[in-house]
Amino acid sequence: MKVILLTDVKGMGKRGDIVNASDGHARNYLIPRKLALPADKQNLNELSAKKSAEAHKKELEKKEAIKIKEELEKKILVLKVKAGENGKTFGSITSKEIAESIEKDFKKKIDKKKVVMQEPIRAIGGYVVDLKLFEGVVCKLTISVVAE
Repeated sequence: MKVILLTDVKGMGKRGDIVNASDGHARNYLIPRKLALPADKQNLNELSAKKSAEAHKKELEKKEAIKIKEELEKKILVLKVKAGENGKTFGSITSKEIAESIEKDFKKKIDKKKVVMQEPIRAIGGYVVDLKLFEGVVCKLTISVVAE
């Protein structure tokens, strides 16, 4: 019996897959526990509509990420910090502070988890930080750290 999986089922497949299951397993386990639906014409049409809507939504998100990338790569984020005489900052600049500065200065909401840094910034100077905005869309943001 062909069924459409509603959740990931170990050993069978992932959510949204159409798989062949034995009749007994499908009728007695998968369908009563709402893990799957029978693969009839109506359910297949609903699945294809959901998949096309999901693909359209992802495409819109990707276009928005590319637009944000193009805007941010042209700009330089200036961070003012307290620093000692030798150019070392008091404390360090983390991804959270960078995300907050982007939102404050450029009005773009970026999650701190999307800011990729090898290590926190601890000195005055110029840096380039990656922002992973979407799958395959990485923005190179230029940061200038200056003393107050």
